[in-house]
Amino acid sequence: MASDIERRRFLKAASAAGLVGLAGCSGGPGGDGSGGDGSGDGGSDDVPATVGIVYSDGGLGDNSFNDAAQQGLLQAEEEFGIAYDESQPEGTGEFGDFQQRYASSTDPDYDLVSCIGFNQTDALAENAPEFPDQDFMLVDSVVEEDNVASYVFREHEGSFLMGVLAARLTETDFSAGAGSTDPDSTNLGFVGGVDSPVIRRFQAGFEAGVDYAADDVDVTTSYVGSYADPSGGQEAALSMYQSGADIVYHASGATGVGVFQAAQEEGRFAFGVDLDQSITEPEFSDVIVASMVKRVDTAVYESVSNVIDGEHRGGESIALGLESNGVECVYGDEIGGQVPDEIVTAVSDARDAIIAGDIDVPTETGDT
Repeated sequence: MASDIERRRFLKAASAAGLVGLAGCSGGPGGDGSGGDGSGDGGSDDVPATVGIVYSDGGLGDNSFNDAAQQGLLQAEEEFGIAYDESQPEGTGEFGDFQQRYASSTDPDYDLVSCIGFNQTDALAENAPEFPDQDFMLVDSVVEEDNVASYVFREHEGSFLMGVLAARLTETDFSAGAGSTDPDSTNLGFVGGVDSPVIRRFQAGFEAGVDYAADDVDVTTSYVGSYADPSGGQEAALSMYQSGADIVYHASGATGVGVFQAAQEEGRFAFGVDLDQSITEPEFSDVIVASMVKRVDTAVYESVSNVIDGEHRGGESIALGLESNGVECVYGDEIGGQVPDEIVTAVSDARDAIIAGDIDVPTETGDT
């Protein structure tokens, strides 16, 4: 499986335009096919599909959202033998350009263009109708065009479980790794990246889970405004810890590294996001109790598989939640196993209740 961390490969080299091209892919969006690891072959007849992928803000190496998307791509490469090119835009203004380059390319001809992140929505809404014969997939938003398969996640469901876990832990005298709780604490924290409907779903679910599990625990929130600002994440989290928070949950990409740094400094705990960050950020595994894993890799892998099978789900919105294992509460590799059994059971029971429809998790803040 490409989700095994030991097998993950990150293509760091990029052209000035932000494209990472694979060897043999000359004539594509990068123009010269520079860089890469030789796994692509320019969309020749001996590959089942050629894929172009446009990553979200922050690019590869975030050990979170974008890297999760790449895991799905690498899994598809291993299992199907696809060829692919990757683009890492330096700003939101470049999304549309890279989408167009892939869609208009004839050498290679891209069977699928994967657009990672809600912030590509506006650009894709303009580009998809201009290239009706091009298959696209979009993560974290919906574009209602016949050639776009839109994958959205029920982040609020997974975040609800993180809220239950945080609330129960903060009321417990718990020590593990480099962190500990204060049983008298009545405060938790949430650090978001860019303030958006997607990240608000994380916040809404987390707050609802806390309210469900505890009567007198408050959640302090802060939006840093970036997915690539560890210092901003550290500053926000330090303020929360120093105000009494035992645990801070982040949904902020690489900004979350600062949250982990603050947790270590203050001897408290943190929750990761998108991937099991106790593994992707091993230097902080002694404070990462759990991560809300969001299977962006599944969305990318399945969309590639569907295109290969001639079953692209254009015009559909595919929602991935707890029931489909699209989101999960995954306990930390180093200290997660020390969470008391009764708290693990409480989280598991909440999961079952959400799937059964007995708990209706809000998607917007203020709905709790």
